[in-house]
Amino acid sequence: MKALVTSLFCGLLFGLGLIISGMSNPARVLNFLDWSANWDATLAFVMGGAIAIAAPGIYWVRKQGSPLFADKFDIPTSTTVDKKLIFGAAIFGIGWGIGGFCPGPGLVAVATLQSDVIIFVIAMLAGMLIHHWFQSKSSD
Repeated sequence: MKALVTSLFCGLLFGLGLIISGMSNPARVLNFLDWSANWDATLAFVMGGAIAIAAPGIYWVRKQGSPLFADKFDIPTSTTVDKKLIFGAAIFGIGWGIGGFCPGPGLVAVATLQSDVIIFVIAMLAGMLIHHWFQSKSSD
């Protein structure tokens, strides 16, 4: 139960940060990706601030023996750059560039009930389900 409450709190805090920083507004993201006269550097400052705050925390957490609410840390160990990674990153980037959302801000923006946001989230969930289906088929 502690893990669930902590996860909920962290998700709400993350969502609040996205709203305050304006990252739930796709126009901000699209203006960051458009290097014309409308270029908006806000996303770079948000990412830089997030890295500056998270880096010491990650360093401290890695020094701990185990997480507070789990048996072990779930840290990726693979360093392989393969076709699946490149293809997935390309799909993510194309979707981000077209919609102006990545998954977190997309879910936060659902609260606006705007049709384009709802379409984005439905497409994102469909993509996740399709990926899961392909993964289960390839492991059979």
